[in-house]
Amino acid sequence: MRGNKVFTLFIILIIGVLILGYSTNPYSTTSIKSFESYDKIEEFIKAKLNEVNNNSMIYNFIEGIFYSITDMRISKSEPLVNSKTLEYSTTNVQVAGVDEADIVKTDGEYIYVISRNEVCIIKANPNNMQVVSRIVIEDHPIGLFINNNRLVIIKESYSREFFKGMDVLPISRGVVIEIYDISKIENPKLIKSIYLEGNYVNSRMIEGYVYIITSCTSIEILNGNIKVLYPNIVIDGIVKKIPPEKIYYSNYIIAPLSYTVIVVIDIFQGDVAEYKAMLTGYASCIYVSLNNIYITMSKWKEGWDFTEIHRIGISGSRITIEASGEVPGRVLNQFSMDEYKGYFRIATTTGPIMRFFTQNTSNNVYVLEAKSLKVIGKIEGLAIGESIYSARFMGDMCYLVTFKKVDPLFTIDLTNPKEPKVLGELKISGYSEYLHQYDENYLIGIGKEAIPADEGNFAWYQVVKISLFDISNVKNPREIDSIVIGDRGTETPVLKDHHAFLFDKKRSLVIIPILEAKIFHDKYSKEIPPWTYGDYVFQGVYVFHITPEYGIKIRGKITHIEDSELLNMGYYFKYEIKRSLIIDNVLYTISDVKIKASSLIDLSSISEIYLK
Repeated sequence: MRGNKVFTLFIILIIGVLILGYSTNPYSTTSIKSFESYDKIEEFIKAKLNEVNNNSMIYNFIEGIFYSITDMRISKSEPLVNSKTLEYSTTNVQVAGVDEADIVKTDGEYIYVISRNEVCIIKANPNNMQVVSRIVIEDHPIGLFINNNRLVIIKESYSREFFKGMDVLPISRGVVIEIYDISKIENPKLIKSIYLEGNYVNSRMIEGYVYIITSCTSIEILNGNIKVLYPNIVIDGIVKKIPPEKIYYSNYIIAPLSYTVIVVIDIFQGDVAEYKAMLTGYASCIYVSLNNIYITMSKWKEGWDFTEIHRIGISGSRITIEASGEVPGRVLNQFSMDEYKGYFRIATTTGPIMRFFTQNTSNNVYVLEAKSLKVIGKIEGLAIGESIYSARFMGDMCYLVTFKKVDPLFTIDLTNPKEPKVLGELKISGYSEYLHQYDENYLIGIGKEAIPADEGNFAWYQVVKISLFDISNVKNPREIDSIVIGDRGTETPVLKDHHAFLFDKKRSLVIIPILEAKIFHDKYSKEIPPWTYGDYVFQGVYVFHITPEYGIKIRGKITHIEDSELLNMGYYFKYEIKRSLIIDNVLYTISDVKIKASSLIDLSSISEIYLK
């Protein structure tokens, strides 16, 4: 049906998508339209690609076939009910009420864990933990959602079983969404399996609806000829094209090389409720509020990098593709974006993509009307020669960390959306790569200490650094305490995945996994250069007590590795603690093969259970 997919699977964009600008207006916005027919889609795509070719620009694309799978039934979700009286931690998310998929979830009574090729459900009784059921995963699981008596598993797959009714079976990576009824926890019942061929972009859950965003290619190259493709709906082996009236576009899109597909799944009815697609570039990052999904993608035009933004309105099963816009630069991650009081705010870095080549970089903050995605306020050219390493929007304020040799923490006032202002700047050594709100007056930063290089305009990353910033005086932010762990080579997954960060405000606890390295000075006869890596000496969680009054203190640490020699032999990975959670007064630490229950009073071990 799709021809030779292997040929185009790894045809990678030479430098992002090198695209000549359609408009010289760097903040262009446009209305959204849908197509009248498949012929119109083909005409549109080929015309845009001809424009690129006529301007002698080089482009290519990352191949990935994505299909939204649905039976088109729209249904209402059951209301959320939570009768649990236990206190328990939840996944660290960006927006309250908008859940994010993760490899570990809990409802306070059970712990749901992706353990290699299984999802294990464990009774969270610290004195007698038990695996009550297992779900075998033939493919690679990505994340979980839980909601009352529903468990949603998202996984990557190369499976062909969903296409058994097709004459030609596709050969490409896909995404499977499985919905389980767990009302009988010892015997989870599979309700629905949905296959989306292609690349998984991201997902969110709001109340009883899961929103899945994927991308699929819009063209295929066969024997040097371009063939236009269309996104499909596939379920139970039945393939249907997404109708043209559900496929949207905006005229300023220059090289529509892929479709971004948004699928809404009603998990209580166990069905797809709605789906739509839009011709875009390759979707890279999303931000989701309670009412909107913002999808961004990087592109080049007129020699500069830009971020294309699309807003999709959401309300239960309803999705409406409503606005498109763009701003100069590229976003770091989802925390570089925010929606507040009818405005969309976004922080970007303009210039070379590689962090080592920062001579021409600069940083920007843009405020857009959420409805139209029209830029109404901006700060441009901030921290010349540096790049954004972390961002956090908190109400009328934006906190931005840029870095090259030192770490400036900028405080930016967005009270007047049309005239954002930099109020303060704090320069310290190192940088914070993740910022977390302690309260309205304090920020926690997780990052690295750094030593400025003598021989170049950069710095050598060193140890993991935890900082506490006082932002009560926004014109004069202060680092009131910090602590460093290990030597060069020490890492924490929090720097790349905020789901690994656990913050308990009630107990003033921060718990993060750390792989700790140590330099043994007796191995060296001369001065140790700043680029020297240490040997691994610990992997597990560090438990910190953090308060403005007493600063940052180490409460203790927990590991699953009994023999530290395994760390430098490369055999520790299955015992690597990836997540932690709290239920009442018990701290649970989770690795691929073990869950350990420890007392929050003194971190003493209560019990442990092997998952394999």
